[in-house]
Amino acid sequence: MASVGLKVAVSNLSRCSHLTFLRSHSTTAVLRQGVPGSLWKLGRLNHIAIAVPDIEKATSLYRDVLGATVSDKVPLPEHGVYTVFVELGNTKLELLYPLGEKSPITGFLQKNKAGGMHHICIEVDDIKAAIVDLKTKNIRTLSAEPRIGAHGKPVMFLHPKDCDGVLVELEEA
Repeated sequence: MASVGLKVAVSNLSRCSHLTFLRSHSTTAVLRQGVPGSLWKLGRLNHIAIAVPDIEKATSLYRDVLGATVSDKVPLPEHGVYTVFVELGNTKLELLYPLGEKSPITGFLQKNKAGGMHHICIEVDDIKAAIVDLKTKNIRTLSAEPRIGAHGKPVMFLHPKDCDGVLVELEEA
């Protein structure tokens, strides 16, 4: 099968990543990523997070109606959320529900009563190198240092104003 290279350029996306897509005759695409000379590499999509106003109802939708495998509800007090992970074939969904008075999800749900997509999480091979590099490119982070995320690995959130309106979570693979 012949492959055709396609460079994707989206306004301002280059500030968050440089992507080159390779497409073969099949319906799957191979993705090569990385900034030339960079000490870190962007990896796969780990999950898409969805803020929900009723975590039991949302869990039931994915488990009982759609037939997905879902995790137990896990409190993450250091992040101010309860999480439930929905397993999909190629990634996961993370259902988020507020935990505590200072939960960042509370404000999101006040603006979006029905809930909605909160952030995307992309794996990186070296989170500290990624943070240093991104800061030199004027990409702001939402905290000074990485914190331990829901998977027990270091995570860092990038400011949505610097990533085309999308809250991006980086997770060390």
